[in-house]
Amino acid sequence: MEMKWLEDFLSLCHFKNFTLAANDRNITQSALSRRIKQLEQWAGLPLVDRSTYPVHLTPAGESFLPRARKAVDAISALREETLQRHSAREEILSFATMSTLVLTFFPLWMERVEATGEPFRTRFSEAYSSFATNVSKLLRSECDFLLTYAHDCVPAIRELVDYPYLTLGSERVIAVSAADEEGKPLHKLALDGAPVNYLGYRDSSFFAQALPQAIFDRASFRLNTVYENGMSAALKAMAVAGHGVAWIPESLAVAEMKSGQLVRAADPAFDMIVEIRLYRSFRLRCKSAGRFWKRAEEVGTLTDRVALSA
Repeated sequence: MEMKWLEDFLSLCHFKNFTLAANDRNITQSALSRRIKQLEQWAGLPLVDRSTYPVHLTPAGESFLPRARKAVDAISALREETLQRHSAREEILSFATMSTLVLTFFPLWMERVEATGEPFRTRFSEAYSSFATNVSKLLRSECDFLLTYAHDCVPAIRELVDYPYLTLGSERVIAVSAADEEGKPLHKLALDGAPVNYLGYRDSSFFAQALPQAIFDRASFRLNTVYENGMSAALKAMAVAGHGVAWIPESLAVAEMKSGQLVRAADPAFDMIVEIRLYRSFRLRCKSAGRFWKRAEEVGTLTDRVALSA
């Protein structure tokens, strides 16, 4: 038995998809499948029904799942307790978060939190982690906090229903395009209009899950996807270069909107409003994380996102 087999199994149970779970575990799909089979050989029974999509557990797998979670939690807790008792390292707050929020929201918000009287050391998860991976880090207690956008139509947000969270603000997500010589959008979105080059989000990203229900299901835009990326900043760069229209957080485009490099490409009726939330783990990894949560509660909500980011 290897610890990584259990972690692989928990990831597969969370995503119900071998490809997404493999991405989460940072291994190939074939390696994940092989390790799940090794776990099943150790258990002596099939745990996963591979004939269904999404993947389902067998009755043995359903019985095995809660015990696997307890085993991983117990071993992780043992490691953390040992480190806390015998390590001289300084306490560092661990965040899973989106790259956009690191750029536009976190610096000012953290300044306000620390203005309450205590500095904190912080560390972020990998810059290119997918949204689902960030959520799973919180579910597996691999971070203290998840700083994220939130919208009710995103399934992973509903998985966090039992986790404590603070609403820190809100954000408009707007359709933008480069401007022509007259200051009008090169790629303008109109209902039942001509096809428009679209700069879209990859399937694993938050906005790829939010935009269809929030915008596209009620708008008959004809979109020709010419580029995909999981990062809003990358889509912004492509929009500035004139390659198409992208929905991005408004705070990320403040400078480009002021300079005229980007303009709105759709009516404001097709903006999407998302919340900015801070979720906390049930098992904080260091004592300063508890103090940080109290400071965050005291700071409350940041309003007027665009003005604050300018």
